[in-house]
Amino acid sequence: MAYHGPSYGLSRECQMKSQAKFSLERAREAIIWIERVLDKKLEVPSPDGDLRDQLDFAAALKDGVALCELINTLEAGTIVKVNMQKAPFKQRENLEMFLKGCVAYGLRSQDLFQVNDLYEHKNLYMVVDCIYALGGMSQKKGFMGPTIGVKVAKENPRMFSPDVLAESQKVIGLQYGSNKGASQRGMTPYGATRQILPEEFQKTSQNAQS
Repeated sequence: MAYHGPSYGLSRECQMKSQAKFSLERAREAIIWIERVLDKKLEVPSPDGDLRDQLDFAAALKDGVALCELINTLEAGTIVKVNMQKAPFKQRENLEMFLKGCVAYGLRSQDLFQVNDLYEHKNLYMVVDCIYALGGMSQKKGFMGPTIGVKVAKENPRMFSPDVLAESQKVIGLQYGSNKGASQRGMTPYGATRQILPEEFQKTSQNAQS
């Protein structure tokens, strides 16, 4: 990865917000889930193999190999060939294939991350969210292995007859309001200035009018 130097101004502010959204605990759970699904330990640069920060999380997944193996485990044959070379463009290609595999598996575009989010450590929280979304989708598809995330609900379409649909058109919802018992008493005419009078003067005016 090329060194871009420190960020300043708006870029620095965006970087700080991204770091604030990253949860180390959720990242640990994501790594543990991947290891359990693949039945192997991922390479983490820390001495004890535990995540110390988001950079350790990125280092474990940056080459895209584990992610490609993950999607192939959930859906066999999704990625035909995983690049094992350490060349940056090959690692980026792995990440692109993983993201395309996620779309084919059923994830929505808002569930995905960009390659640079992981490869250049821009928005690592989005990588964590993507893994959780993938875990939820795997539960929906009946994956019998380890689980993570919330199971994606299945669609339950309702079919109504033409008669029922026609009857629904006759009902006026409460969001449209109701004029039952309503009047214009006490309302100020459009364009007129609202007058706030002392209570005694109001009573005098009402008696004079009566």
